[in-house]
Amino acid sequence: MSPRAKGWVRSAVDYGGPLAFLIAFLLTRDTIKATWALVAASGVALAVGYVVEKRIAPMPLVAGVAALIFGGLTIVFHDERFIKIKPTVLNLGFAAFLLGGLLLKRNPLKALLAGAIHLPDPIWRVLTVRYGIFFVFVAVLNEFVWRTQSTEVWAYFRFPGLQVLAVVFSLTQVPLMMKHALPGEAPPPPPTE
Repeated sequence: MSPRAKGWVRSAVDYGGPLAFLIAFLLTRDTIKATWALVAASGVALAVGYVVEKRIAPMPLVAGVAALIFGGLTIVFHDERFIKIKPTVLNLGFAAFLLGGLLLKRNPLKALLAGAIHLPDPIWRVLTVRYGIFFVFVAVLNEFVWRTQSTEVWAYFRFPGLQVLAVVFSLTQVPLMMKHALPGEAPPPPPTE
């Protein structure tokens, strides 16, 4: 499979579930039915990602499993609050993973990027703290949006809003990475949820 085709598959794995949720919600105006679409699309996306790449990257795996768990709870209990708190729980989990790793004298962000860019350890720590704080901010913002806005507004915030926030935040980190990257290395593309 060509690198371009693999890029499309990776995008489908990353964004297939949230996009299916948004489309189903806009068509039905029913959060439970949209959650069925999310659960189905997340399962298919993970399976396709595994077939194409012979592995599942950690971030899509965690997001996909969370979609299946919180989506399943939403469907079983007919309670949309479960799917609405999924981004909160997921982002707090990412923050705990990053910041907890630093407390344990590990560098989880450096490990996740696995050689995509080489930076001094102090810069990895700065980036890890910044991403940890960003994930806490996104979790708090999700709680504010779903508790104060309509489900439709929350659906747009969830996708593509959170992805746009992640890309914009990541782009603000590029100058730091470029300044401290070893000569001849380019920073990796910005990570997204």
